[in-house]
This record gives sequence, C-alpha cells and structure tokens, in this order.
Amino acid sequence: MAGANSPENRPLSPHLQIWRWHVTMLSSILHRVSGVALYAAAIGFSFWLVVAAWGPGRYAIVSEHLQAWYGQGALYLIVAALAYHLANGVRHLVFDTGAGLQPSDADASAWFAILFAIAAPVGLWLLLNYGA
Repeated sequence: MAGANSPENRPLSPHLQIWRWHVTMLSSILHRVSGVALYAAAIGFSFWLVVAAWGPGRYAIVSEHLQAWYGQGALYLIVAALAYHLANGVRHLVFDTGAGLQPSDADASAWFAILFAIAAPVGLWLLLNYGA
C-alpha cells in the first residue's frame, strides 16, 4: 500500500481522559457491572438455600447477617442490579427495533434505567412493608 502509515505513525486510540463522559457510556459500564453482580447474587442465593436446608440453627446465623445493615444494603444492591439490568435490557430490545437511537432518546432512556434502578428497591421495600 503506497499511502499507508507505518505502525509507529498511526494514531493511538483515544484514552478516557480525551472522551467527554456521556450517560450512555455510564449505562454500558453499569450494564456489565450489574450482570456480574447478578452472577454473584445467584451464587449467594444458592448458598442461602443450602444453609436453609442444613437446619434452623445455621439458618439463624445467616438470617442475622441478612437482617443487619450490611445485609440489607446488599439486598438493596441486588434488587437495584436486577432492576437496572432489566430496564437496560428492555432499552436494548427497543434499540434492536431501530427506535430510540437518536442521541437525545438514548440519553433519556439511559437516565430512565438508572433512576429505575434507584427507585425499584425503594418501591419494593414500601410494597413489602406497607402494601396490602
């Protein structure tokens, strides 16, 4: 190739310091993080079931941890990860139809998924504690 640049003269990929952060970038990262968190939650749920099968004595120990502030925080984060992964998955299904691909629409749907992940655990807690 006569006009091709040699490898040492080619431009480098832009680094994160060059790119301006967008909510859609955050959305992509959060989708991956929430997916990994859901794998960890599935392992934790399996452990919880095994401990429940071992008997009430051992289950009481795990139950104490789940009722502590850090256990409640972990449960909040699990529900938030599930809600976010669900909302962002639906967002991508809509993208697959060709809708919502305009930058303003993509930003709005990314914000919706993030806000839904914050609100869903609170709504679930309210429903479980004060619902009918």
